[in-house]
Amino acid sequence: MTRVGLTTERLVRAGAEMADEIGFECTTPSELARRFGVRTASLYAHVKNAHDLKVRIALLALEELADRVSEAMAGRAGRDALIAFADAYRDYAREHPGRFAATSFPLTPQEAAGSAGVRHAAMARALLRGYALEEPRQTHAVRLLGSVFSGFVGLEAAGGFSHSAPDSQESWTEILDALDLLLRTWSTGT
Repeated sequence: MTRVGLTTERLVRAGAEMADEIGFECTTPSELARRFGVRTASLYAHVKNAHDLKVRIALLALEELADRVSEAMAGRAGRDALIAFADAYRDYAREHPGRFAATSFPLTPQEAAGSAGVRHAAMARALLRGYALEEPRQTHAVRLLGSVFSGFVGLEAAGGFSHSAPDSQESWTEILDALDLLLRTWSTGT
């Protein structure tokens, strides 16, 4: 049998690609082993089990998404930062549906604390500085943004908007405009 040069990084990247192709929930060590033409047991020198593989894919996806959002938001504030953040999030979900699904995989508190999820929260809070929200409204707003973005891209990916007018892009633009208005007036209570 030919050596395929398995490494943890190579397996996780291949698993992430597989997740985009067949779905995160279908990504398993046995399917990954088939793709590499090796026995499943060969993977266990690099990943502990199916759960470990999924955690590693989730961590990779969170890192990729944080990098993309950070790059998109650089030098922007207020409405421009909101749109950049939201569009980067949506684009990543469209381009990498399996990886995006992985970003919601449950992590232990230790895994979450060491993940790029911390960067996501920090970027959301940086975005909100442009709206002058103080606690506890800032935390509420972080949760609102995450809920709206995740909900919209999830429904869009499932085809939830494909059977009616207007186009989902028009709705996305309207939603971002509404969020901007809400965030600008939330702190004043008007």
